[in-house]
Amino acid sequence: MPRFALLIDYDGTPFNGWQRQAQGQPSVQAAIEEALAKLEPRPHTIAAAGRTDAGVHATGQVAHADLTRDWDPFRLSEALNHHLKPAPVAILKAARVPEDFHARFSALERRYTFRLITRRAPLTHDRGRAWHIQHKLDLDAMRAGAAHLIGLHDFTTFRSTLCQSKSPVKTLDEITIDSRPTTGGTEIRFHLRARSFLHNQVRSIVGTLERVGAGGWHPDEVKAALDAKNRAACGPVCPPQGLYLTGVSYPADPFAD
Repeated sequence: MPRFALLIDYDGTPFNGWQRQAQGQPSVQAAIEEALAKLEPRPHTIAAAGRTDAGVHATGQVAHADLTRDWDPFRLSEALNHHLKPAPVAILKAARVPEDFHARFSALERRYTFRLITRRAPLTHDRGRAWHIQHKLDLDAMRAGAAHLIGLHDFTTFRSTLCQSKSPVKTLDEITIDSRPTTGGTEIRFHLRARSFLHNQVRSIVGTLERVGAGGWHPDEVKAALDAKNRAACGPVCPPQGLYLTGVSYPADPFAD
């Protein structure tokens, strides 16, 4: 069966996460599988690079699907987008890939961005798409705290107790924090890059760094929390609305023109 990779953009607000739910609750996976069934009337199961949680967004999710027909990739993406309406899910590109390509297991790297907006007034246009904080944050302090997390570590402190990963040891290749003025305040973006992440790792890290930026933690307390290897040592877990899966890298880019 021909295998296709799909580059996917979605607003996670109305979904109970990426993964199809046994109770029939809305999910991104189910929306795409139902669109595929409109093209080829049979059950479909697709696999994704990352199983994003409820409320989490994506601008660069990747999934693969096995189809009966050898579709022209452009026509496949156009047909899926037609059947996905009005769900806030878009297929940015489709590409024919080898049978051994796997959206999850072939991935070399995943990239996430977390958006945080500091301003007194409530969010309007960015409601549900960023974490709203009313107080100012010290970027230099957060960067100093983040530096303790770069590299190979046991991230037990920064993973959910429900995490199913066999090992808490991960290599975090990058955390960069930048800011830009926004209407009435400042938008702060956290960019994280690694081969793979633990469940709730990004949100746990960002929530902890926010405490550093607010002055509640000293940057060195991030290292102490990491070294504790204890979930109870973690700072607050930030809400999902500001989190975006922004990209996935493979040995060969399936979407390269």
